[in-house]
Amino acid sequence: MAKKKAAPQKSDKGFEESLWDSANRLRGSVESSVYKHVVLSLIFLKFVSDKFEERRAELIDEGKGDFTDQVAFYTMKNVFYLPEKSRWSYIQQQAKQGDIALKIDTALTQVEKNNVSLKGALPDNYFSRLGLDSSKLAALIDAINKIDTVKDKEQDVVGRVYEYFLGKFAASEGKLGGEFYTPKCIVNLIAEMIEPYKGKIYDPCCGSGGMFVQSLKFVQSHHGNTKDISVYGQEYTATTYKLAKMNLAVRGINAHLGEVPADSFFKD
Repeated sequence: MAKKKAAPQKSDKGFEESLWDSANRLRGSVESSVYKHVVLSLIFLKFVSDKFEERRAELIDEGKGDFTDQVAFYTMKNVFYLPEKSRWSYIQQQAKQGDIALKIDTALTQVEKNNVSLKGALPDNYFSRLGLDSSKLAALIDAINKIDTVKDKEQDVVGRVYEYFLGKFAASEGKLGGEFYTPKCIVNLIAEMIEPYKGKIYDPCCGSGGMFVQSLKFVQSHHGNTKDISVYGQEYTATTYKLAKMNLAVRGINAHLGEVPADSFFKD
């Protein structure tokens, strides 16, 4: 009797690749080094908005509807508070408007203003200055809207999309202005060698924060307590510094990267 072929399993990688293809097609003439901040900022906004809406629904279910606009009721659960015009639902509704770039800039500014831990993390009037085609920006918003960031908490969907995109952007940019992207396999090897179970992790050239992410994954995979780890780092390039703060925020990693981007040799 002939054996039935097993149904092919769905690949998470396929989802990430599909999202990358959609985003890359919409890039047009925008340089990869610039476009990555557009894409990753929108993914970040989608993620924090989904977490906000989840927490807001919890408050209402608990009979605390009067407190849905109180910042403290979100921060106590490590959730960022978002004003109405900073929420993904509002951005999606306004996506087809000609001034959508300005609305996104305003949304990101308000998110940072209402959450102290995000100070200096988000692009400042970035979308308006780029002069992006509004129809392509609207299509990109539609593509990112397909990410269900809270459906499967174990799979760390947003973190994996971030990781995949950072790698793809680095590959397309190559070596630029003395910056190097450390391959994930090397970062994994270093984490395995240093075995960061307890204490402080310091990376003087932390880039987008990959070493911190893999170190915390190491602790989790060995059933350690991530609260035993303190994360410290510095990054000289301003745009990469912002990427690091966003990347760590979507992972729920509380890191000390300094008030501003800095050179470890001259401002330790």
